[in-house]
Amino acid sequence: MGITYKDSGVDIDSADRFIEKIKKDIASTRTNGVVGDIGGFGGLFRPGLSGMEDPILVSSTDGVGTKLLIAQMAGKHDTVGMDLVAMVVNDIAVSGAKPLFFLDYIATGKLDEGVLSDVVSGIAAGCREAGCALIGGETAEMPGFYPDGKYDLAGFGVGLVDRKRIIDGTKISPGDVIVGIPSSGLHSNGYSLARKVVFDILGLTVDDPIPGLDCTAGEELLTPTRIYVKALAVLTDTVEVSALSHITGGGLIDNIRRLLPTGVRAEIDTNALDAPPIFRVLKDAGNIESREMYRTFNNGIGMAAILPEARVDEALDALFGIGESPVIIGEIIPTDNEPDVILIS
Repeated sequence: MGITYKDSGVDIDSADRFIEKIKKDIASTRTNGVVGDIGGFGGLFRPGLSGMEDPILVSSTDGVGTKLLIAQMAGKHDTVGMDLVAMVVNDIAVSGAKPLFFLDYIATGKLDEGVLSDVVSGIAAGCREAGCALIGGETAEMPGFYPDGKYDLAGFGVGLVDRKRIIDGTKISPGDVIVGIPSSGLHSNGYSLARKVVFDILGLTVDDPIPGLDCTAGEELLTPTRIYVKALAVLTDTVEVSALSHITGGGLIDNIRRLLPTGVRAEIDTNALDAPPIFRVLKDAGNIESREMYRTFNNGIGMAAILPEARVDEALDALFGIGESPVIIGEIIPTDNEPDVILIS
């Protein structure tokens, strides 16, 4: 009998069983726009365009980065899927768009049905939180490319916004106020540095408690990224927002600076930030300079909204009303220099 695909390391039957196993999770994300069922060559979606004068599609793609190594070290795989969705849909939502649908790509050396089912369960949970449908994906078994037990994730999302409601930073003006919405922790950025501090410098394992925290390293580092879609929908339905910034790699400095038009700069009051304790642990243990911290991590702010000073109270009330804890973290001031973000303490 000749050699088979399974002999080379790819098990088609296992892949088929995996698809059957995740169908319930996928179905749980179904929205009115979904056309057909999972299993076709492409995901079908019919967007609702009624009431839109000039509908614009907004797309985004991202991954989870080396946070996946923590999941694989801890043997806990049901939260990184939520990270994957969050990194994509938050980027879509900051333009004023509503996320419509999501697709995932999972690559692994050997398909472990239990592990990857947990991953997809997290993806489905993230999609439900964001109100978007998981309409397709790809699972690639690649022996010889990935070691057994390792996998990588990528996500792709599409949203929709009426052109007149696009938020792109062009309305930022001197006097605008910067409001921060808290993060849940590290989210999914800076993990190469965080891993170096936690595992190399502090010498911890994923099961060891982090000094000063009531949790293990694995529990803290696997806290999922917050999904801000619902909060931003409430905010933008309440007030006209000048700009929104998802605070990811590059931190407050780079992610706000990229929005600023000529003639203004942002001043951030670092005393206004109430960062979760993990950030102080990393800074102290790693002897990390303050600016490096602010260019690497979110430091307790996962989303920043820039809006006219006259609408700040209204915006804060709207966010408090849905259980958020927004805080004023800075302001926009005029400058003759290049747009920049200045940290004030």
